[in-house]
Amino acid sequence: MPPETAPVVLGIDGGGSKTQAALMDLSGRVLATGWGGPSNYHDIGVAAARANIQQAVEAAVAAAAVGSAKRAHPGGVRVPVTGVNGVRALSAFLGIGSTVVESDRQTVLQMARDLDLAEVIGADHDCRIALAGGLSGRPGMVLIAGTGSSCYGRTAAGDDWLCGGWGPLISDEGSGYWLGIQAMRAASRAADGRGPDSSLREMVRERLGLGEMREMMRRLYVDGLSRSEIAALASLVFDAARGGDETARAVLREGAAHLAEIVWVTACKLGFDRGPAELALTGGLVQAGAVFLDPLREAVQARLPECRVIEAELPPAHGACLLALELVR
Repeated sequence: MPPETAPVVLGIDGGGSKTQAALMDLSGRVLATGWGGPSNYHDIGVAAARANIQQAVEAAVAAAAVGSAKRAHPGGVRVPVTGVNGVRALSAFLGIGSTVVESDRQTVLQMARDLDLAEVIGADHDCRIALAGGLSGRPGMVLIAGTGSSCYGRTAAGDDWLCGGWGPLISDEGSGYWLGIQAMRAASRAADGRGPDSSLREMVRERLGLGEMREMMRRLYVDGLSRSEIAALASLVFDAARGGDETARAVLREGAAHLAEIVWVTACKLGFDRGPAELALTGGLVQAGAVFLDPLREAVQARLPECRVIEAELPPAHGACLLALELVR
């Protein structure tokens, strides 16, 4: 007779660059995590997004199998390890980038049903799970600064507001994509002589493998740089700023001002501007450290002096697990 399997919940954090899946037991203990490719279906389509979600879940299940082989689960039961289409999670919550209207939620829910992820399934935008993880379930706000940018807040009464996150063509100011565009703009202006010379000119040329700067036009308009490739250029802005490049520092100050604006609007919509509040920071740009965080904190607290700005306490995938737990409690 096979060993009894312990009930688990599944959390999915899917964005424009990667997908993370996490398995959590009913006590709130994270058992395993796994990674896959991007799962924002607006960028790559439903089939590819679904495949990358499956990849992340299978990786988490495989990690759980290793963990359960090394230690017994409390009570003598074992973590389910039979695969994404085997033993299902009790519940799953998917936070996927650009899932902001009901038709998006239904698309994500259908992907989860196709994969037979769980008995009970919830879905929402990635900001929802980022807040749940960032403040460990407390009311407040979260700022996502990654490939894109957005701010989400939720009160204790359940009122919420989402600001920003309209995508790279009309929004996402201060994001990795935005910073990457600014790096190329600074490089082109320096090459023309329209702007100050900047270390970004040579850094962009080398990163893109250009023989001369005007080859950047072919890379952009003929070969086509992807959204994630452009966002990856944000690291050049951080490196240049650390090296004392004033053009890069000015770009980061401008980006911080844009991000502080969406935090301010969110706070005003929910009443967090009238007293102490908490803001969790998450996303790939946070990993840049002080060169990004210092101007951002300064810009936020200039508008919201009583706001406590912290780095996220838990990753978004763990926040998704907490929301999955709520579905069955």
